[in-house]
Amino acid sequence: MSEGSTPKTSPIHAAHQDAGAKFAPFGGWLMPVEFAGVRAEHAAVRTTVGIFDVSHLGTLVVKGPGVVAALNELFTNDLTRIATGQAQYTLLCDESGRVVDDLIVYLLDSDPKTPAAVDEVLIVPNAANACYVRDAVQEVVPEGTEVIDAHSDSAVIAIQGPESAAVLADVGGQVDLDYMAVARATVGGVEVILCRTGYTGERGYELIVDSQDAVDVWNLVVTAAQAHGGMACGLGARDTLRTEMGYPLHGQDLGGEIGPVEARLGWAVGWKKASFRGREALLARRESDLTPRLQGLVLLDRGVPRQHMTVHLFPDGPTVGTVTSGTFSPTLRTGVALALLDRTVVPGAEVVVNVRGRWLTARVSELPLVPARARD
Repeated sequence: MSEGSTPKTSPIHAAHQDAGAKFAPFGGWLMPVEFAGVRAEHAAVRTTVGIFDVSHLGTLVVKGPGVVAALNELFTNDLTRIATGQAQYTLLCDESGRVVDDLIVYLLDSDPKTPAAVDEVLIVPNAANACYVRDAVQEVVPEGTEVIDAHSDSAVIAIQGPESAAVLADVGGQVDLDYMAVARATVGGVEVILCRTGYTGERGYELIVDSQDAVDVWNLVVTAAQAHGGMACGLGARDTLRTEMGYPLHGQDLGGEIGPVEARLGWAVGWKKASFRGREALLARRESDLTPRLQGLVLLDRGVPRQHMTVHLFPDGPTVGTVTSGTFSPTLRTGVALALLDRTVVPGAEVVVNVRGRWLTARVSELPLVPARARD
């Protein structure tokens, strides 16, 4: 978003205003950051269910013969490892190995009106990077491919938490999806694309719905969630939830000098593929013994680490890393962080973080910091 331009808003924005949401800019969008409060919303997702409006995420539909093969030459992960009806987390890099965006690719079942030989792929990039992903896709797909930027015509609603399947069943959705599966479905009589995905570490689903139906679907699932002790949630809780899980946020924990090797995302790279954008640079970084790694920090002292704060072996001692994301963990009830640390620093070690001139002790921890239940 350029300076002085008006941020975009979700198709559900007015409903959020009516509900008393607090808003904040994110990736060129003005999105709800909290409703009842970050800690209450965080707890709802960990114990019952929370409903998020994540319509700032991009929605790019790509249709045409040979699309999957072309995209496999672009993105890092290996699309031949998944089948129609499945999704895959992947990365778009430039030739130097820098991560342009992290995203999810969904291989959709063909629309009944679409010829069987035509691939139909849904790509969901981050808000601020959607245009870069679209341009990169258009560069590599075969001539005549249909590339539809549906960002302004759709909404994305996430149902996250242990009770997410019960909520989805209450509104008539299909709940027997495997983790990272995608299907065309109906919710409250409205056609949606239903994905068994999320960014919280809990079992969850994401619904992609036409913008004209978004408010009705939102109200329906929020009401259903409330019956299970859940609530509407903002991006503030989404951030604390993903930080506990060690999920990187592009622009903080990923991108620039932090690539898939540093961010521990090597599993999202098809190293055996003959080619993909940035392959040679990433291979070189993988072989380096000097490449730092993203690790977790759990504070043993009272305080909250924040992005750019430095990590040291001891007060005024050598710098061994930098905090990339930091927050208060409602689950662990202490400050936590993701930090890019030298490879000499191992889990279990104690370090100190310079928090505004105070030296706070932290333990280096394996990620995730809390149990992962997304596959439950």
